[in-house]
Amino acid sequence: MSKRIITINRMYGSGGRAIGKALAEELGIGFYDRELIEIAAKKKNIPLGDLADVDEKRPGVWSFPVNHEIQINPEYLSIPMNDVLFELQRDIILSLSDKEDCVIVGRCANHILLDRTSVFIYAPFETRVKTIMERLDREEKSARKLVKRMDKERKAYYEFFTDENWLDMGQYDLCIDSSRFTTEEIVKILKEAYER
Repeated sequence: MSKRIITINRMYGSGGRAIGKALAEELGIGFYDRELIEIAAKKKNIPLGDLADVDEKRPGVWSFPVNHEIQINPEYLSIPMNDVLFELQRDIILSLSDKEDCVIVGRCANHILLDRTSVFIYAPFETRVKTIMERLDREEKSARKLVKRMDKERKAYYEFFTDENWLDMGQYDLCIDSSRFTTEEIVKILKEAYER
């Protein structure tokens, strides 16, 4: 039986991860974001750091060094680690859809699980810059660069693996500007969507 899952895509600095975590806690269900990388690393015995380096980034020319034990394995020969991680996370997400109700953040989960509730959390650029300045104790110039870079990486990753426009709001069931509501209010909205 299919389980109830809410997938959340988010702009960097919009609070999407915190909202997803708060929602999962409110509902008493599983929460998966970076946890998916840890599961993938354990599943295939790949060093966590190697997978974390390519998480939510589109494939490039980088893969393991030729003499690395994983690269020698025919299963991964000449395959960018981004592709390996995406396929591992895809399999885990599909497996979760049969096992438990949960919230999944990022990793193209809305595209992998087309029949589940999908949410996009966004906020104005200036609001997100301010959030990152406070959260990471960064200067404004540094925060601006980071927000732009992270959005660019997420967009490139999403569009590479899905052939869809990351910012096409028509592909999401709910799109919420997190600057207009408190986290508690957004959780309440999403809880209602989950319970329908």
